[in-house]
Amino acid sequence: MKRILITGATGFIGSTLFNHLKNKGHELFVIDNLSFGNKNYITINDDMFFEEDIRNKASIAKIIQNVQPQWVIHLAAIHFIPYCNQHPFESSEININGTKNILDACKEAKSIEKVFFASTAAVYPILNDAYVEEGATGPLDIYGLSKLTGEYLCNEFHLATGIPTVICRFFNAFGPNETNPHLIPAIQDQLNSGIRTIKLGNLEPKRDFIHTTDMSAAVDMLMNKFDKGIDVFNLGRGIEYSVVEIVDAFSRQLNEEIIIEVDPLRVRKTERMHLLADISKLKNFTGWEPKVSIDEGIKTLIGQQLDFKMSV
Repeated sequence: MKRILITGATGFIGSTLFNHLKNKGHELFVIDNLSFGNKNYITINDDMFFEEDIRNKASIAKIIQNVQPQWVIHLAAIHFIPYCNQHPFESSEININGTKNILDACKEAKSIEKVFFASTAAVYPILNDAYVEEGATGPLDIYGLSKLTGEYLCNEFHLATGIPTVICRFFNAFGPNETNPHLIPAIQDQLNSGIRTIKLGNLEPKRDFIHTTDMSAAVDMLMNKFDKGIDVFNLGRGIEYSVVEIVDAFSRQLNEEIIIEVDPLRVRKTERMHLLADISKLKNFTGWEPKVSIDEGIKTLIGQQLDFKMSV
């Protein structure tokens, strides 16, 4: 059993990871300002939950010094790309300075054994092949740039401390408790209202969708296996789906026809056509395998109510 501090644990990916680690018997602490998450997604004692913003350097340092965690899993960020593009300074302040505050606090704590940083596939440039960790980086937006900067901060942290540090580039997550209107929840939200002619934007791009339960298992295995140095791992499913294929999966689960209507307001002028993870490094290192298919995952979402905290 480990004493683990998770930032952003009431959010979309964080809540599933929190529950996964809790079921494993770990002692969990949380830092979250609840700006995007929902505390009802997790069960935690009040004295182990710290409602705090990671931009507050002094408060973060005090919390980590008092908790003295063995592992720190840093998920807290602003990650909805349209919001990041519209609020570049806020996004950078949270994703860069907030990350630096977490790492600086970990430098001072004597208990830290490992650190995990949630990065993103958005650090990569446009490419039609599967992305490998050793490939070039080239963010297209402020979100990807802020996360790539976070990776550099992790490298500086590891060089200064020698603490084992895992950088994990998340591809397109889906599952319960989504708090941002990404593609799958945007479809889900329209279908929940009874609509069967749904409005979407770009239809041709393909994405690598991975269920949050699979992601949680991968993070757990990485943290257990990784014991020295610093390294980067892709976390996806290794399969990409177009928007139309995702809608078809909903159609199969509902056993109803769904018609797509392209909404010009939702169409992105700049778009990647492919975003596919090569996950061989992660699989070879941990023995992890993704288990939840796109149809199985979407089946669990049918009828689930969503909790979007913002609109753009």
